[in-house]
Amino acid sequence: MQSNYKKFLPHLVVFILFIVASLAYFNPVLQGKKIFQSDIVQYTGMAKQQNDFRNETGEETYWTDGAFGGMPTYQLGAKYPNNYIKQLDLAIRFLPRPADYLFLYFIGMYILFLVLKVDYKLAFLGALAFGFSTYLIIILGVGHNAKAHAIAYMPFVLSGIFLTFRGKYLWGFLLLTVSMGLELVANHFQMTYYLMLLVVIIGIVYLIDAFRKKVLPHYFKAVGIMAGGVLIAVGLNATNILSTKEYADTSTRGKTELTINADGTPKDNKTGLDFDYITEYSYGRLESFNLFIPRFMGGSSSEAFPKDSKTVESLMRMGASSQEANNVLSQIPMYWGDQSFVGAPAYIGAIMIFLAVLALFLIRGRLKWWTVSTFVLILLLSWGKNFSGLTEFFIDYIPIYNKFRAVSSIQVIIELILPILAIVGLHHFFSHFEREEEKKKALLWSTGIVGGITLLFILFKSALFDFASPYDSYFRDEMGLPFLDTIREDRMSLFTSDAIRSLIFVLLTAAVLWFFMKGKLKKGFAVAALCVLVLIDLVGVDRRYVNEDDFVQAKLVDEPFQKNGADEQILKDDGHYRVYDASTNAFNSGRASYYHNALGGYHAAKPGRMQDLFEFYISKGNIGILNMMNVRYIITQNKNGGPVAQRNPYANGDAWFVENVQPAENANEEIQLLDSLDTKKTAIINKEFLSKIPSKKIERDSTATIELFSYQPNHLVYEASTKSAQLAVFSEVYYSKGWNAYINGKPAEYFRADYVLRAMVIPSGNNKIEFKFEPKVIQTGSTISLISSIIFLLILLSGLYFAFRKKELKE
Repeated sequence: MQSNYKKFLPHLVVFILFIVASLAYFNPVLQGKKIFQSDIVQYTGMAKQQNDFRNETGEETYWTDGAFGGMPTYQLGAKYPNNYIKQLDLAIRFLPRPADYLFLYFIGMYILFLVLKVDYKLAFLGALAFGFSTYLIIILGVGHNAKAHAIAYMPFVLSGIFLTFRGKYLWGFLLLTVSMGLELVANHFQMTYYLMLLVVIIGIVYLIDAFRKKVLPHYFKAVGIMAGGVLIAVGLNATNILSTKEYADTSTRGKTELTINADGTPKDNKTGLDFDYITEYSYGRLESFNLFIPRFMGGSSSEAFPKDSKTVESLMRMGASSQEANNVLSQIPMYWGDQSFVGAPAYIGAIMIFLAVLALFLIRGRLKWWTVSTFVLILLLSWGKNFSGLTEFFIDYIPIYNKFRAVSSIQVIIELILPILAIVGLHHFFSHFEREEEKKKALLWSTGIVGGITLLFILFKSALFDFASPYDSYFRDEMGLPFLDTIREDRMSLFTSDAIRSLIFVLLTAAVLWFFMKGKLKKGFAVAALCVLVLIDLVGVDRRYVNEDDFVQAKLVDEPFQKNGADEQILKDDGHYRVYDASTNAFNSGRASYYHNALGGYHAAKPGRMQDLFEFYISKGNIGILNMMNVRYIITQNKNGGPVAQRNPYANGDAWFVENVQPAENANEEIQLLDSLDTKKTAIINKEFLSKIPSKKIERDSTATIELFSYQPNHLVYEASTKSAQLAVFSEVYYSKGWNAYINGKPAEYFRADYVLRAMVIPSGNNKIEFKFEPKVIQTGSTISLISSIIFLLILLSGLYFAFRKKELKE
């Protein structure tokens, strides 16, 4: 018992240190403050209606009317029955946000290094290096929480894989099942997909190794066990996966039926996103050096000028006032790379890069090959349009790859594997695996290569690089060539200071390893010194971009949008209607959704048909489309730039009866016929739904009425009175995979009209019409989740029983 305690104690200490480090970096959370994350602000607006509904009723609505005229809440934080893996995730993330994600970074990587049989001190060092990678910190600063969440569980997944390959079938299966379940809980399938690419490469390397060693039966047994674990993990997340897939098919990530663009040109209607959208954020080839030198290309798009700025001096000489100078400086990017916007460089750390190069001289076998091959592939893919051949191949031929944009984000895999390579290499350096002569040679070569390249950059920077931004022509034309030269001098200054900084860290790290090798520094002190250097290196860069200034009072995060005059004016109207915010980019803002049933919204996967309407008509100010979507208020700007609400007296209302039917052959005709159409009188019906209508010409009943009697996001009740059968159109988004219609309590058919709306034939008499959102996918997924949870629990209990039984028999 005492022996087990001593073995466990170091890990307990490390666990506590990770908590301390997480809270120390994000220390304002201890004062009750919250980090202001731009993406989360938008999410808060989008999810407001469903959260309010949950708080008021204690029930879950899987539909929100607060965004894009209506959409499922599957990607807006919906809570599902039997989602026990989510409860485990919440228990693990016990620290206040975003310290919880930083803690997950640390603990996941630490466990992975222990599985790789690395000493706990080095595992602690590697975990710190991984967790404080600049990219992993900056995504917490801007609110990419789901991305951070998924990245944090990646090391856990790899741990389960390596345990299983090592022959620890039970523990590998259990760890992989749980970690993969948690990975899917994060609900960022792009990150999980990138992890899958890494796992495929690992699998190929292990297959080749198994073939060479003639242990293929073990390999396939391990793969079979892992496949079973992943299958159960998918089952644990069945509701989320199935609902996401169902919605994705109807979103901008799915296949459109249109074959034309808004301007009439042919549209490539293949499944997935188009090439330009996918590669909008492509890493520059030269820019990859900022993995090693943070401000190699000027840092971020909003990088501050150097202290002794030549640009500032030039403006002062021109006689500019402080305000004028600040206005000019705010427009000048220090960043001179190819991307349209960069929040921060993806800096991994000079120390980690140096140690990774050192590892290449010391490590042999599978780990070296899968890390190096993965690094090369991922780096080339991150270049996107700057290495278009490979990118186009993946978009055209690799399944699902064309569903994801911002290819530069694939570099998260580099953030993951380089610390692994570096720390395992350091483990070899500190061990007796290698002869002293080999270590000396490796240290000298790696120092010479990394230090030499850095020194080359410092000495010949002006000859190697032009420090020119794609936006420099504007400043040249407006301010003259001499002024442009001062800007480039400032960029060169940032480059030089950070290059020298990286060189210093490389030399200090080399010195620590040299003193250890010469017996002048014990391993414990050497590792401690490296921990200090890594923290100074990475945290020093991280705090340039995410620090105490990003934290605000909790109320400003919980209630990020304050009511303005326009909101107050609109909210006096307690009817059911929609609001279009024309004062901003309505289809890229969640503000209106915070207070109103908005026609716009903020989402990475917008409802596909609503996006089509936006591109064809709404963005061009077509009031007819706003009318049919029951937009009663339009927010615009007054002459002072403030928001003002304009009432639209022509909105069609909640529902109306039409007199005519205009058939459409296909989606192209459906959307084109909407131009200048009087949607109050005529409904456009696709030919696939014409059989549901008795006649194209409806006998007009001037006395017919239809009104919305009661409203909830997931349950709408109308009352209609007609003398003859009438065709009603509802200003509600058509979504057949969940919305069910009832007339007087009996199921009824409805169909699509006007490209995006619902329509129904209402029989004569007084009728009660209901629409209920009852998605079968929730019931199906929840059942699968429950069954998967039971199966996993039975396997867990059985496995533990036989494991301990086997141990007792041995004793």
